[in-house]
Amino acid sequence: MKTLRTRTWMAALASCLLVMAARAQPSAVPVVGSLARGEYLARIGGCANCHTMPRDGIPFAGGRPMSTPLGAIVSTNITPDPVHGIGRYSFDEFRRVMHEGTAPGQKHLYPAMPYGAYTKAADEDLRALFDYLMRGVSPSDYTPPPTRLPFPFNQRWALPIWKAAFLPSGRYVAKADRDAEWNRGAYLVQSFGHCGACHTPRGLAYQERGHDESSRSFLTGMVNDNWYATNLTGTQGAGLGRLDAESIARFLRTGHAEGNVAFGSMAEEVAQSTQYLTEADAWAVAKYLKTLPAQRNEGVYAPERAEAPGPRKGGRTGDVESVGTRVYRSFCSQCHRSDGKGLEDTFPRLAGNASVLSDDATSLIRLVVQGGTGPRTANGPEPQQMPGFNATLTDVQIAQVLTYVRQSWGNAARPVTTNDVTELKRKLN
Repeated sequence: MKTLRTRTWMAALASCLLVMAARAQPSAVPVVGSLARGEYLARIGGCANCHTMPRDGIPFAGGRPMSTPLGAIVSTNITPDPVHGIGRYSFDEFRRVMHEGTAPGQKHLYPAMPYGAYTKAADEDLRALFDYLMRGVSPSDYTPPPTRLPFPFNQRWALPIWKAAFLPSGRYVAKADRDAEWNRGAYLVQSFGHCGACHTPRGLAYQERGHDESSRSFLTGMVNDNWYATNLTGTQGAGLGRLDAESIARFLRTGHAEGNVAFGSMAEEVAQSTQYLTEADAWAVAKYLKTLPAQRNEGVYAPERAEAPGPRKGGRTGDVESVGTRVYRSFCSQCHRSDGKGLEDTFPRLAGNASVLSDDATSLIRLVVQGGTGPRTANGPEPQQMPGFNATLTDVQIAQVLTYVRQSWGNAARPVTTNDVTELKRKLN
């Protein structure tokens, strides 16, 4: 009996030590075991987002077409099925896929798979992810349709040349002059978060024009699949300059903060990926982002000039109310309010909204045309739906109301033209 009690006491002590160790390391994932850690990394890495068909798709079985300037690239089956998935992969083969974008048989992957970010992932994290995919995911014999790109983009022999020119080398190396929390945030943003895949502009060869804070182009915004991923640097207008780290961390986990609401592809990212960040990891990401200096200054928010007369107000043309004013009052003000301040945790504010102030109005136009829905998260408000107005408003009216929004309540951003609207609608059809 004494031996049994001793073993029980030792087991309890070991359990307490494990909990204390997890709490003592704020950047660590608060779970024990490679499988649980791998599941966490798969979630925050968005693996299921790309490798699962929307709505009724089989988890991780692929088949989702990813829109790129090269054409649609179809995601593959990454379940442990030995024939149709990755069930026969060794860890070294899996690591080569993640670090180099090269599958077994010397099959070079298109950079729609963000191996440019995963090349920075630590081996121990990739081992945990591999264990989860092999032992925590159900195998599926689904065979996604092959990717068929037009010539010359279908010439995979050119991909090794592309990699040699543009693929960053080496794992993430912690900066000695930064603390552990900052380094944890930088690691997550640059590797598993692969934020640059959407938020960093790409060059003519579809290469990211920067992979870390040393590049002036890193995370400065880009259009992806007809959504504009906003500037994440410290820009005061269309960037994160006016948000504090706490608000950024809350936005990552709930999709809501300071009147901002995630929409479009970011709503999906929050719902399926970033809401699962631990509080410590969300804070580390936010802390890192807040250290990025302002790049590509775009848009101005000057609330003290909200009632100033002149073209920036956007409400009148001479002595006549503008078309934009009338459309806003008829269709928008009920939710977003006449002062553009929206309703806290329900309808986004438009006054000072970074997406409203971006030079690129792609997302705004698409929202008005097609509508959108906020993310559903465990700890955030109920998602609200914005209706589309494609059948209600003309291209001229959409352009004018967006111009009104971008030039009212202290906002100062370039006008939206009718041609902007017509061109995007052509791409969406």
